[in-house]
Amino acid sequence: MTADGNPDRFTEPRPMEYGGHNQKTPQTKCCSPTLKIFIGLLAFCYFTKTLTGAYTKSTITQIERRFEISSSKVGTIDSSFEMGNLLVITFVSYFGAKFHRPKIIGSGVLLMGVGTLLMALPHFIMSRYKYDTAATHINDPYNVTVSSTCSSDHKNPVQQLDSGCLKGEAESSPMWVILLFGNILRGIGEASIGPLGMSFIDDYAHPENSAFYIGCLQTLGVIGPIFGYSLGSFCASLYVDIGLANQESVTITPQDSRWVGAWWLGYVLSGLLTLLAALPLWFLPRALPEYPQTSKLDHPSNQHKHTLSITEIAKDFGPSLKSLFTSGIYLLYMVFNVLAFNAFTIFITYSPKYLEQQFGQSASKTNFLIGVMFIPSAALGMFLSGWIMKRFKLDLLGASKLLFFSFVISLIFSIPYFALSCEITDVAGVTVPYQRSVEVQDVSILTSCNADCGCPDFQWDPVCGQNGVTYISPCHAGCKSTLGAGQNMTFHGCTCIQSWGLTSGNSSAVLGQCPRETSCTTMFYIFLALMSLAFFVYCLGTVPFFLISLRIVDPSLKALSVGVFTLVLRLFGGIPASICFGALIDLTCLKWGQKKCGGSGACRIYDTETFRYLFLGLIGSLKIISCTMLWIFILKIKKNVQKDKQISKDNELHYTALRDPEQDNF
Repeated sequence: MTADGNPDRFTEPRPMEYGGHNQKTPQTKCCSPTLKIFIGLLAFCYFTKTLTGAYTKSTITQIERRFEISSSKVGTIDSSFEMGNLLVITFVSYFGAKFHRPKIIGSGVLLMGVGTLLMALPHFIMSRYKYDTAATHINDPYNVTVSSTCSSDHKNPVQQLDSGCLKGEAESSPMWVILLFGNILRGIGEASIGPLGMSFIDDYAHPENSAFYIGCLQTLGVIGPIFGYSLGSFCASLYVDIGLANQESVTITPQDSRWVGAWWLGYVLSGLLTLLAALPLWFLPRALPEYPQTSKLDHPSNQHKHTLSITEIAKDFGPSLKSLFTSGIYLLYMVFNVLAFNAFTIFITYSPKYLEQQFGQSASKTNFLIGVMFIPSAALGMFLSGWIMKRFKLDLLGASKLLFFSFVISLIFSIPYFALSCEITDVAGVTVPYQRSVEVQDVSILTSCNADCGCPDFQWDPVCGQNGVTYISPCHAGCKSTLGAGQNMTFHGCTCIQSWGLTSGNSSAVLGQCPRETSCTTMFYIFLALMSLAFFVYCLGTVPFFLISLRIVDPSLKALSVGVFTLVLRLFGGIPASICFGALIDLTCLKWGQKKCGGSGACRIYDTETFRYLFLGLIGSLKIISCTMLWIFILKIKKNVQKDKQISKDNELHYTALRDPEQDNF
């Protein structure tokens, strides 16, 4: 049974591959030692790959603040991994399957390590991180602006142009491009791991064990994000300039929107670990003699036949692609995956940012809790996914139904997300007016209580007043005097706080934004618990997702099938999702920061309600549409199964009618 001549036909190729050959050979072990070694090394590569990927997600806000860029540019950096991947994925998948797959995978992992280390380079080129604050000392040579309390002479709050800008120092150059280039190299290197690694396992493992091995591989790979988010949590708790800045002079906390952690440290550690993972793969054999199942050319006795030129191999590339793209069921499955991958990319990329903004949590705490709650549930789901496939021996239709079940149930569990939210932070002149008697729609940064202070519009040095309202700076709060130093500094005589009806003795403010209500923290933990449960169910479809892409094509096109799938997902899912949704997030910004050399910087505060509906609404809509496409795919498979059974039944009846009656009697 083949797919030739009918693009909508599909096959269950693996059982048929073993039908005639393996019945004539002795029973072999379920997994050879060499295959076990390969699976172990590939799992280590998956670990380092996913560790770096998760760490990159955890540093989104840190990078945004350090380089003073918008969410759309951060999305571009994040999606650059997909850009690099799609540049080579199809060719690596096709040509790599014809040559020494372990060595090609090792080369890719080596390139990933180099790209990861390159992403840490800007930290060592740029000068120390400086932020605008009322607690800075005027004689500090690194100052960009001099912020102060409300002054009648209007001389203090004046922006000063840094001499470094005139000289074109590193601070004024787009250093984030180096991160983008390093992430592109990571994507190029990663292109060999999935297609070649999965096809190698599928070629040399028993058909009933292949799903289980891939499930174990995915599970071990998910351990990487646990360490990645934990590492991101640790690095985010450290100030960016470790050993260079005086910690006592740092007046901001990790909860502050200006805080930048040691984002670069994790890239150094994960880059070195990735280089270590690449080396052992170079010492594995090209083929495993124990299971020459799908390609006799890989057998050691036929190694001399591998002298085909690239030109000869390339002749089949076009027909192979045509075979894939003329298969209706393959294209239908691809459309479903594109929609689902868009939702997944948005969710996994911007979840840390969403939790920070919606629930007022620090990046360190958010990353840690995602690592210890969110990732283990995903790992368990992936492991059970492989176990279910093996235990119940699910065929193509059964695997599709399991995938559909996981998508629908995870969608149901995500509905309560809309009810879990916190009130938007009260920021005078941004989200609420300066005075209670003024209409909410009438908000302005400057008003009568600070009109004589000469406060610059670009300033962002928030203080929390005794009235529970956040002011974007002591100057905008109308504060006249200070007491204390560093993080313990307080501001007094704040006329804007008095305008709320407070007495002069209760008109002080402290550094930092006002904390959220207690119930907000409770909702944060409930949200994480539901997220963990939803993602556990979602990951039950992980192994079916991979195996379906292998089973609906000809066995010789397995690696190319995975490669094309990856290419299309990156091109229409990973890249546009991060960039476009980042641009949508920028539209919800209420107050932008300013770079030291002028121009818009990173966003300081968002409209969290609009952010919530954009984030959850878009993801939910994409999931609903993808579930619909998956159901159509299942109906198509079911129809083809019935058609194939009818053809087999007709052939059997025809053969029975032609048999010799005497043989029947005998």
